[in-house]
Formats: sequence, C-alpha cells, structure tokens
Amino acid sequence: MYAPYIVGGFMKYFLFFVLSLLVLVAGCLTSPLWSNGGIEDDEILEGTGMGYRGPIHVRLRMNSGSIMEIEVDSIEDRFVGGAAIEELIDLIIEYNSTDVDAVSGATETSRGFLSAVENAIISGRK
Repeated sequence: MYAPYIVGGFMKYFLFFVLSLLVLVAGCLTSPLWSNGGIEDDEILEGTGMGYRGPIHVRLRMNSGSIMEIEVDSIEDRFVGGAAIEELIDLIIEYNSTDVDAVSGATETSRGFLSAVENAIISGRK
C-alpha cells in the first residue's frame, strides 16, 4: 500500500530533475555563441530603410552576434528624427535587438531606422 506513494514521490523528483536539465540546455543554446547566424567577428554590415521623408542608411559593427556600434550614414531630416535615432541606437545596443518601441512623435522615422538595421543584419547572414 505504501509503494505507490514512494514511486510517486520518486517520479516527482525525477521529473523536476529532467525539466531543470532541459531548461539549462535551452539557456545555453540561446547564448550569442550559438545565435550569431554566421556573422563573423567585427563584421561591418550596411542596410537601408525608408523613413518619413526618405531613405535611412546605416552601418553596423557586430562582434560574435552582438551589435557593438551603429552609425547613420544618411538620414532624411536630422532635426526631426535625429533625437529619435539616437535614442533607438542606445536601446538596440543595450538589448542587442531591434524589438524595441518606436519613438513617439517620430514613428515613421523609427520604423525606417529599425528596418535599416534589420536589413543590415539580414545582409550579413547571406
């Protein structure tokens, strides 16, 4: 009569161990070491996106899958979108992702800039 409780308790610990191991392995697989997508160390990538008043051209420096630096070669209007782009550059480098919110008041410029960065990353993976 006690055997089912012993087996049930053992199974809980075994299941907990296996799930913990899976979480650990999944965490290791998502590290930048595995997710650089074929981008070489210190590679310079270029991309273009369409902003509110014209094209936005960017140049990225990436190292081991991480965005290290973003330069804007051309921008539609430095007065309108310049502050928004500076804010976006800081966020993209901090989070190493283009999955950031557009800057209020400069939505189209933000979208064009994010598109340019994404296009640069995609061009580096080809």
